[in-house]
Amino acid sequence: MSVALTSSAAPNSTQQEPLRVMVVDDSVVIRGMISRWLASEPDIVVAASLRTGLDAVNQIERVNPDVVVLDIEMPDLDGISALPLLLAKKRNLIIIMASTLTRRNAEISFKALSLGASDYIPKPESTREAAAAETFRHDLLQKIRHLGAKVRRAAPASPVPHLAPAFDRAREPLPRAPVANPPLLRRSFSAQNPRVLLIGSSTGGPQALMTLVGEIGAVIDRFPVLITQHMPPTFTTILAEHLARVSHRPAREGVDGEVVKAGQIYLAPGGRHMRVARHGAEAVIALDDGPPVNFCKPAVDPLFTSAIDVWQGAILAVVLTGMGSDGMRGGKDIVAAGGSVIAQDEASSVVWGMPGAAANAGICAAVLPLDQIAPKLVRLFSGDRS
Repeated sequence: MSVALTSSAAPNSTQQEPLRVMVVDDSVVIRGMISRWLASEPDIVVAASLRTGLDAVNQIERVNPDVVVLDIEMPDLDGISALPLLLAKKRNLIIIMASTLTRRNAEISFKALSLGASDYIPKPESTREAAAAETFRHDLLQKIRHLGAKVRRAAPASPVPHLAPAFDRAREPLPRAPVANPPLLRRSFSAQNPRVLLIGSSTGGPQALMTLVGEIGAVIDRFPVLITQHMPPTFTTILAEHLARVSHRPAREGVDGEVVKAGQIYLAPGGRHMRVARHGAEAVIALDDGPPVNFCKPAVDPLFTSAIDVWQGAILAVVLTGMGSDGMRGGKDIVAAGGSVIAQDEASSVVWGMPGAAANAGICAAVLPLDQIAPKLVRLFSGDRS
């Protein structure tokens, strides 16, 4: 994990004031552990360490943190109840929900995302397990730095009198000062008609996926859709259920050996890589319990690369919001095989790590705002490349 920790620092995190983080957890052990980790980082300061959501709401204006790590289950005022109150007091506050891996907490975390939380993180069941604690530490630092970097780039927010509807608020782009960036290299879309849609996502992905799959019913009905979202077990089960509801199509975690068919959304299960393989004339799911790829499990690259053996260049891949660069190497392979890649643009991404890596690698045929990706997919799968 030492290599992963080295890579977690966000760009331009130096020469800036440290990120101010408020830790809110009723467990003195967890609260103390997180606070010690953060205090040891030169670019982060523990602005407050509090026991309840009520304490956080009462002190948010005085403490003025950039990021809040918010436990779900607490006395007096729990995390899901404190969340909208905190956001009402500081509009662009970054809130990372922390919870143990139970179905109930996973459901609450999804609700928190719809109410404006920026991300979630599963807490280890026991802090005595060194590997689990180290993974938690690495992931937490990554999320704080990358999400905090985005809010630091934002212009000062003006007060907003009410919260936007579910899922809309969470994906709202933060205002930014204009920056002159060099134009990104664009490729032409493949001359081949795509026969499968692959999607990779991470931080901000659940919100983006809910928006996207709800608008591509015409694609799902005629072509298989396979998704890798960086997520732990239990969370992926619930995400699949949410995707089924919003798309009105079958969606579930992939099962090893099952035949891939049109009309179905397949989601990589938490803790396992999902690949595809050819079995006779059919494509089948192949789950892999190998080591993490790009520090992730499931990872996007294994899905993207494996699909080439099945569909050759008749692949359309989409890289949505997320930290890191997962999906870029697999996207390169897809383009080399004759397929196409679309990336979500920076303004609509919660974190422009994964899509930014793909865009900057020059492999994308389009870099689009989230609300323009679904219409583009429908046109492309209908044979319209205009």
